[in-house]
Amino acid sequence: MTAHLLTIGDEILIGQIVDTNSAWMSQALNEHGIRVCGKSSVGDVQREIVAGIEHAAVGVDVVIMTGGLGPTKDDITKKTLADLFGCVLVFHPETQARIEAYFTKIGRPFPQALLEQATLPDCATILTNRVGTAPGMWFEWDGKVYISLPGVPWEMESLMEHEVIPRLKARFKASPIVHRTILTAGEGESNIAKRIEALEDSLPGNIKLAYLPALGQVRLRLTGTWLGPLTPDAEQQLASLVDEKKGELVSLLPDLIYGYEDETLQQVVGKILIAQGKQFGTAESCTGGYVAHLITTVPGSSNYFPGSVVTYSYDMKTKLLGVKPETLQRYGAVSEETVREMALGALDTLGVDISLSISGIAGPDGGTPGKPVGTVWMAVADRRRSVTQKQIFGRDRIKNIQLTGTYALNLVRKFLLGEV
Repeated sequence: MTAHLLTIGDEILIGQIVDTNSAWMSQALNEHGIRVCGKSSVGDVQREIVAGIEHAAVGVDVVIMTGGLGPTKDDITKKTLADLFGCVLVFHPETQARIEAYFTKIGRPFPQALLEQATLPDCATILTNRVGTAPGMWFEWDGKVYISLPGVPWEMESLMEHEVIPRLKARFKASPIVHRTILTAGEGESNIAKRIEALEDSLPGNIKLAYLPALGQVRLRLTGTWLGPLTPDAEQQLASLVDEKKGELVSLLPDLIYGYEDETLQQVVGKILIAQGKQFGTAESCTGGYVAHLITTVPGSSNYFPGSVVTYSYDMKTKLLGVKPETLQRYGAVSEETVREMALGALDTLGVDISLSISGIAGPDGGTPGKPVGTVWMAVADRRRSVTQKQIFGRDRIKNIQLTGTYALNLVRKFLLGEV
């Protein structure tokens, strides 16, 4: 089964909002064996919507549209679809009752303008919106399915989960698709590609490998597609084959892999800290608390992360972390000697078992020939030992901070596992 996603709305075309709906739908559909063949966007103009639908329908089984179903005059998707499919708009009392019940539930008066959302094409199957007002609509025309959903993300997601995907699975027979994702840190995609070249070249035709790079990380995604006749155990057979290739891939990159599927580095570090019963804290300079922010995005991080100190100036490094003034004067704030003393001082200041310290030149100014912009030193320490690492990134301040977060958390992970 194949699908095309069509977003409707001027706000997307002018860049006022980012289309996150298509990304979410693509993942959800792919998990159920529905392959997205294309994505496109059109504005709130009837002829553009019609042209967009006609283009989207070429070569696919399903067109899924989002947007343009609100109660205001610029929301013309419903009228356009009625005209396109030869329908008339009729009042739908069940939808009115549901919308009124929704406003009663949230304790707000019912806006009469929303009655417009209860007027719907008579040839559409109405899809119940459980978390909002505008219903979804399902049309079948010339052997294809056309689905119109509201653009509000949580409303679209609810309709996809409860209405669209179950109906599509009942309407079409989808071939199994199996994904496995391997998460790496600390090496670029070109170097990884060299290390796994032989394996990649030997993959069977129904398994593809994709490289998905991010700052300091590369996700390796294996995608298996069932090409034979559908059998009751087709998905199990495909999963076994993909898992076999995943195992071979893992064996080639043991030093780079930190997790699988949708794990984050901060989640992985948190799991290790919990397993080892250790408390962790950070002493940050150029990152300004960014690593602490990453750690605390994980629910339950208070169990192993009591706090952090941001010591941006020389004075704060000395007062809060006990960094010697002579160390700062002799080696500077961005140095191996300083970050080691910062990490050791943080153990006592924060009362933790393991600490991370960071100091660098985030940019875009402040570099010297010996310490160019993008130079970052980091250290990890416990009561027995410490390790340091130097990285030189680029001139973009935000990217340097984000890259430092990735490399620093990976250094903590390796320290905890005894790999450095």
